[in-house]
Amino acid sequence: MSIEWVNQAIDDLRAWGRTRGVEVDADEVRLLCDYASDYLNVNELGDFTPETFDELLLSIYPRKVIAPPESAPETVAAARTLVDYLREAGKVSPPAAAGMHERLDDIAPRMVEALADPANFGMAKSLFSSIGPESLEQSVAIPAGELPDLGEAPCDCPGCTPLPAVRLAGPEELRAALASVPMLAEEPLPAGGDPLNAWSERVARMLDHDTGGAVTGSPEIDEGLYDLFDMLYRLQVRVPVTVIGDYLDEISGDTPADLPAVLDRLAWSGMVDTDGDTAELTPHALWALREHYLALGVDAPLAPDLAEADAHELIEGLLEGVPTELAEADIARWLAGRDPGEAAAELLAAASGAPAVARGIAITIVDRLGPEAEAQVRAFLDDEELRPHVIHWLAARRLPAPALTQEELLWVSVDMLALAMPAAEEDPEIFAENMAASGPPAHVIEEMWRVDHPDVVEVLELLGRSITDGTVAKAARKAAFKARSRAIR
Repeated sequence: MSIEWVNQAIDDLRAWGRTRGVEVDADEVRLLCDYASDYLNVNELGDFTPETFDELLLSIYPRKVIAPPESAPETVAAARTLVDYLREAGKVSPPAAAGMHERLDDIAPRMVEALADPANFGMAKSLFSSIGPESLEQSVAIPAGELPDLGEAPCDCPGCTPLPAVRLAGPEELRAALASVPMLAEEPLPAGGDPLNAWSERVARMLDHDTGGAVTGSPEIDEGLYDLFDMLYRLQVRVPVTVIGDYLDEISGDTPADLPAVLDRLAWSGMVDTDGDTAELTPHALWALREHYLALGVDAPLAPDLAEADAHELIEGLLEGVPTELAEADIARWLAGRDPGEAAAELLAAASGAPAVARGIAITIVDRLGPEAEAQVRAFLDDEELRPHVIHWLAARRLPAPALTQEELLWVSVDMLALAMPAAEEDPEIFAENMAASGPPAHVIEEMWRVDHPDVVEVLELLGRSITDGTVAKAARKAAFKARSRAIR
């Protein structure tokens, strides 16, 4: 989204309204502009067309915004104000503006229906998108648009920086993989014994001894390999080779590191696998590093294979911290080993009565299942906490479903925000941006205090701290006070 043009448009719209005595619902217009920019390739005010409002008000808005049907006239009125401004400011021609007003006349009654249609209930989707894939991981990862800082190596003290659990390939697979290491073709491992043990000992010598540049061609870089490998072990994801290059430049002294040459030598030694512009430790390097940590007395835990777990263990494993790539693979393999109905029944049974974060993970996995799981999902309509999620699941697949009551809509909005809390505490700025783009409006937040949800106070306090709109943030704080007062009574 181009925030600059939207901000400028809102400032200009407000000024236009003041000079003409026109009341401008700037927050509602900003939301329309934000969504038009995000989803409809509108990059300036002149890009608005009648079709833009069709998509905005009948498709995107009902799916993305928590709003009762009776709020539709307010949104349409804000759209009309925007069109009037577009015409008077010369952003669109008078005939084009007339066409937009005509289209809004047609949209107005249909938007009421769209907001009331359970099939358009997209609050859960929008809030899950606010949380992002990080909701399934609590360990070190590379968030979108950010890179790890490899310049500051972790403390050597094992007690200061606990290692994350890692997933290792099977021993037979690893032994077979050693045959592909170019270095071992020229410098074979000793005959006899377990080749994995011999391989681990060789890697330990590489890390603990002064190799004088024999590994990478640079004594300084050889000396910094432990820290580089340790960071890659902790990240457990592919990293851009440029990040490795930046780290190598910092430790290589006066001579800049020859990144391609270093990567080639690390690949030749069997430690690093490069694929295009990214790199990671090889599976047998991961094995050897873990053996080295264990030899040093460092706790180096193994991540369980969640594909073999039951639903409770799957959810617990994901909550304990699994990098996104591994989490996705675990979930896919877990589902592949079960009939869809069986998977839905297991997950929803595990979610019943669980905390919001655990329930949310179960719901996101069930959301991957198709209509063939209908009977098992529908069976949980009588579960008070799962009922709103089940209704959404059914409606999203065009299956018969009860209508969501206002109370259920409020409850599930609190539930989804409770799921977002760990990620919000981790990165409050991103959460604030997401709430500004797709969070609940003030009139919904004002009513949340009535919801009988164990996390309602914490959710409202989080909104009060995070939302940048002063009016909405104040509504959240007042609602939190009411929720606390009700709990005390």
